[in-house]
Amino acid sequence: MKKRFRDYEHILRMAVLFAIGTATFFILRAAMVPKDFGVYGHFRAGAMGDNMDRPLKHAGHAACIECHGDVQEKRTGGKHERIGCEACHGPLADHAAAPDSAKVVKPNLRNTCLNCHASRPSKPRGFPQIVPADHAPEGACTECHAAHNPKVS
Repeated sequence: MKKRFRDYEHILRMAVLFAIGTATFFILRAAMVPKDFGVYGHFRAGAMGDNMDRPLKHAGHAACIECHGDVQEKRTGGKHERIGCEACHGPLADHAAAPDSAKVVKPNLRNTCLNCHASRPSKPRGFPQIVPADHAPEGACTECHAAHNPKVS
């Protein structure tokens, strides 16, 4: 029995290395992880305040229809009725605040449409999907579809 534990030094060295590694991990973790991390789940509590300090970039749908009621009428009853304007046109807070100085950039209609409508197996079956090469190999989608109410023209 004495022979079995005679060469215990290598086990002791391994245990000391493991203890040093574990202690180093906890010291680095305490130094690098913010104190407010984990207050609201796997997030930093101060992140909410940081995000609230950022300026708004999106105006919201209501701001768009104040001036563009005609577009809202076209969208009524169409497949794009519930999609927000900024989903295709991008952030519009600057435009809503100063319509004359901040112009809306017209989206690249082919790429914008294909972001949602290109065929992907992860999309629900009822969602309108196309294979661009088969459906319309080139040209803008608006050659056949109205952007705000995409029934075939």
